[in-house]
Amino acid sequence: MNRKTVLSILAAIAVLCLLTACGAKEVHPAGADAPPAETAEPDTNPAPVGENQYVFTRSNFPRLDGSTSTLPLGQAVASVLLGESREKVSDFVRFSKTTRSYRALMNGDADVLLSAEPAAVVWAEKDDGGYDWDMAPFAVDGLVFVVNASNPVDSLSPDELRGIYNGTITNWAEVGGENLEIVAFQRDEEAGSQTAMMNLVMMGEPMSDAPMELVRGEMGDLVEAVATFDDSPAAIGYTMYYYAHNMNMADGLKILSVDGVAPDAETIRNGSYPFRNSYYVVTDAGRPASDPAKLLYDWILSPDGQRLIEHEGYVPVSDLGGGTP
Repeated sequence: MNRKTVLSILAAIAVLCLLTACGAKEVHPAGADAPPAETAEPDTNPAPVGENQYVFTRSNFPRLDGSTSTLPLGQAVASVLLGESREKVSDFVRFSKTTRSYRALMNGDADVLLSAEPAAVVWAEKDDGGYDWDMAPFAVDGLVFVVNASNPVDSLSPDELRGIYNGTITNWAEVGGENLEIVAFQRDEEAGSQTAMMNLVMMGEPMSDAPMELVRGEMGDLVEAVATFDDSPAAIGYTMYYYAHNMNMADGLKILSVDGVAPDAETIRNGSYPFRNSYYVVTDAGRPASDPAKLLYDWILSPDGQRLIEHEGYVPVSDLGGGTP
């Protein structure tokens, strides 16, 4: 039996321990009100030492990096495969955000990414540097729009959202709200959610130039700014559904529906919510099958990895049936 086969078998045992043993925790569907994932703590190493068995340890574990919204998953993966609690691996797994994570991979400072699609500038840097990577979608998320909870608007159409962000719609009264100027917050151009915004919503149409005070480099800063802006419902911004809902970052905010469809795990899964965005596992191209980074890459895409991804509240690609968006 080869290393890869044994790793898969033993990792499956570890995931089973995470989900059902150690307290027989209930498996919740993605997006459900599940107990916090950090309470699920595997208490054994998933790969005991043996002649043909690969054992992940802190010294050989691939250096993970990725997007802000996939940090909880990175910690869960390390927790399962190292056999340590979520609390113990929190200092071991630190993500530097989407664009920086791809640069870390290309610079040799990371081995495996769990990340959103990179910005156009990263693709250009990849081509200019002659770099090659293996990249596969492992989950999908939704790009969502948030407003102050007191804003009477509950739903916007894609055309209305484009109008708000290209500057042709400037007052909430134009979309069924109060007679109040719209304050549209944006992310910086290297953010994963900004790439999603350009690809999914703007569809090649340029966004209006925003003053610096309306451009936020951190996802948390944007969410907080929308919630607290001028003690009024004037502001709007965008983020990822997982970050807003599963990481409880939308307190005091309303997540808008799009064309009457509210984003949740099911509407993201079945595609009725229109703004779906993939997360990718990425590593250097050409790594041998026995390389720890390649073993981890393959495991994320395996049934066991997909099961863990669902347990953590993401929508795994294995649930989509018809493929990735």
